Amino acid sequence: MDTRFDLFGNRIAATFAKRFAGAALVIHQSPLPRSTQELVSLRASQINGCGHCVDMHVKEAAAAGETAVRLHLVAAWRESTVFTEAERAALALAEEGTRLADAHQGVSDETWAQVRRHYDDDQIAALVSLVAMINAANRLAVIVHQKGGSYEPGTFAAALG
Repeated sequence: MDTRFDLFGNRIAATFAKRFAGAALVIHQSPLPRSTQELVSLRASQINGCGHCVDMHVKEAAAAGETAVRLHLVAAWRESTVFTEAERAALALAEEGTRLADAHQGVSDETWAQVRRHYDDDQIAALVSLVAMINAANRLAVIVHQKGGSYEPGTFAAALG
């Protein structure tokens, strides 16, 4: 499958992408730990089958010092011992917030209580916004068949500059 449409080669799409990236910058600069941001983005992207975003978030996480073991275990985080309780709460929120159609109640009260236990209001605002943003980014990339494999760490940050 070839990429259907160049989101950066069209004036309207490029303008939208720049504004979208600006909103993402608010999250990136928030007090939510960078490692948590990358793990959450990676997990949602795995669920949504977004090769471009999986590629991006694995590489950005690795460049920021994330270990290969943790990156390999994100898809099976419930069955692993390498994530903190706070990260587990964030990953649960990412999954439930991504699989809205699969769960009629959306995010469970249990998961929300875990998130409240581990994160302050600013971190929660960033986390909820991140789940919404990564799901939107996944949909953009999947719809146009944007492929994974060629992303270079730092490209997204450079585009914001």
